[in-house]
Amino acid sequence: MSTIDFSRVDAHGDREARDGDAPPEPTSFQRVVRELLEHVGEDPSRNGLLKTPERVERSLQWLTRGYRMSVEEVIGGAVFEEEHHNMVIVKDIEMYSMCEHHMLPFFGKVHIAYIPNGRIVGLSKLPRVVEVFARRLQVQERLTDQIAGAIQDVLQPTGVGVVIEAAHLCMMMRGVEKQNSKTITSAMRGVFLEDLRTREEFLRLVAGNGGRRVAHAAAPARPSPGSLRPATLPVPGEGTWRFGVGAGGGVGESA
Repeated sequence: MSTIDFSRVDAHGDREARDGDAPPEPTSFQRVVRELLEHVGEDPSRNGLLKTPERVERSLQWLTRGYRMSVEEVIGGAVFEEEHHNMVIVKDIEMYSMCEHHMLPFFGKVHIAYIPNGRIVGLSKLPRVVEVFARRLQVQERLTDQIAGAIQDVLQPTGVGVVIEAAHLCMMMRGVEKQNSKTITSAMRGVFLEDLRTREEFLRLVAGNGGRRVAHAAAPARPSPGSLRPATLPVPGEGTWRFGVGAGGGVGESA
């Protein structure tokens, strides 16, 4: 894929024209887009489509920029020695990605938690880790697992938990066309996988109405069996856990 000179792209993502510039030769990518327009029955020479191949190339370069990013690069030196051993959560991280099956967007929120083991990371770095893996052709299950694995590798914490809830346009604007469906995936490492109370605390906090960041959270009391309405939440690679949604909207694990 050809590279783009971003120094000549304005704040709206459009390439700046300069006096005296000759029209550039189309790149191989742009020629493919032109052929695609022809295949769907369009006329790529009509006025509204003249610059479409160039725009599509720039757009996909941006939407797949995660291939040119790395976790090490985005975290940099923002890992700090700190004797903090309580749960840290960054929730409601906006996420946009592209389904690798249909190349249509899926988007939603990512909730990340970890329990430090002598090291913490700058909070803004967790959304950046999400970007590294989301800005690629993806499936949600793998995306969830990659985010959890990256945090585990960098921090070596006591545990990591990641939950993603997303809407997929491949299910909304084509195929079954279910507009209100959401896909929820989770990946657990360490104590989040092994300890019931830790897992419950994480799930209750990300499902509640608290702030966007929650730290130093106390372990909540388990909900009473009578307050749970059963619902099933799949956990990729770790079997299926059954959860209940309480009368107040909280989530607790049920037998």
